[in-house]
Amino acid sequence: MAKSDTFVFQSSFPCSARDLYDWHARPGALERLIPPWEKTSVISRQGGIAPGGRAEIRLHVGPFPYRWIASHVDDIPGVMFRDIQEKGPFASWTHTHNFNDTADGAQLEDRVEFSLPGHALLPGWVKGRIHRLLERIFRYRHALLREDLALHASCSRTPLRILVTGASGVLGRALLPLLSTGGHQVWTLVRRRPAPDSNEIYWDPAGGVIDAWALPELDGVIHLAGEYIGLGRWSAAKKQKVINSRVLGTALLANTLAAMPVPPKVFLSASAVGFYGENSRQELEEDAAAGSHFISHICNLWEKSANPAREAGIRTVLMRIGIVLTPRGGALKQLLGASPGGFFRSFGEGRQYVSWIGLDDAIGAMLHCLVNPSLCGPVNIAAPYPVTNREMMQTVAKVLHRPLLPPLPAWFLKALYGQMATEILLSGCHVSVAKLTASGFNFRDPAMEGLLRRQLCRDF
Repeated sequence: MAKSDTFVFQSSFPCSARDLYDWHARPGALERLIPPWEKTSVISRQGGIAPGGRAEIRLHVGPFPYRWIASHVDDIPGVMFRDIQEKGPFASWTHTHNFNDTADGAQLEDRVEFSLPGHALLPGWVKGRIHRLLERIFRYRHALLREDLALHASCSRTPLRILVTGASGVLGRALLPLLSTGGHQVWTLVRRRPAPDSNEIYWDPAGGVIDAWALPELDGVIHLAGEYIGLGRWSAAKKQKVINSRVLGTALLANTLAAMPVPPKVFLSASAVGFYGENSRQELEEDAAAGSHFISHICNLWEKSANPAREAGIRTVLMRIGIVLTPRGGALKQLLGASPGGFFRSFGEGRQYVSWIGLDDAIGAMLHCLVNPSLCGPVNIAAPYPVTNREMMQTVAKVLHRPLLPPLPAWFLKALYGQMATEILLSGCHVSVAKLTASGFNFRDPAMEGLLRRQLCRDF
């Protein structure tokens, strides 16, 4: 009986073998390739993919976490690299990445040789389950790699020096590896003591402090930092904290950039489609007025705080971001965690529109805005096909094969959450993304069902 199994997955790409190798060799490649449905995180890394490199990863089997330590043992630049399991659930694991030029581009072959404890004695269905798991993982990885390479072919021809705030948030954690695998050099602003030998720079937005002396000459800045508004009752103190985190931080950063001897060419500052408030008009374009909600007030102040950068001649983009959908955080993660027995048919009547966007499209749009000189001022960053709350809940239930429950009454939500329920759960808007698409941006996931199937590993 066989003492080990071999799994092979191959795909063709419209680039060179060296391009494929270089993408994998850059910082962030491992984080970028982790499937979103996996509860997996990189704990630490030492070195790159050359022999001696090492990565420690936290994975889960059901609710139980375990550590995987991989060591890189072979590397031929532009041709292949190999890593092995040093510690983990397999008796043995060797993963070889092969890159080959072809007549039409290049081929990537992922070859995995593995054995389980007592491998020769295990029934075939156990090994078959491992093969099916690997098939799903590598199908996702190759699809993401193909889309990332297409994005970088249009947006990353010239390596840039980029500063990012909010790097520890859901968007920031995804954005950093996208930028670094594209060959860009990234610095981050942090509120703690910067780690040694890192591209971290200290700032304290509430105290008006930033180590401006440590800032390098920058090509662009992507500002995502801000207090999470949360899904709970809003106290007066919470509201003020949310306002201060956005207004003070944005003003401090905008003024600092404006005063630099060589200011960056572009400043991207986050905002939200909540700027428009509850609005019955469909296809809201960026020239629509701010709404009357508290969230609209926040967004309006937030955007005005970026004015010093604009007035200094820095191209300033105000990113009005829709509801970002990913199982890694935010609304979708909370919805999935709170609905093991099924999904409510709607919140209230369910007619309120949800202007949503997938995580990869959100960060891809940021890179696109960064390098596209035609974009300035407010830009709606959302998928081209908004859905109603009822349609969203029905789609999630369909993809996950869970039942639909009766709607949650509006009066119940208001009694439980107060103003937050009125402005977030029971309110919505339908924004236009014509400005973004006219600039040449292409969506990976324009429709919600396709996004959910890919993100949740449901027959994508």
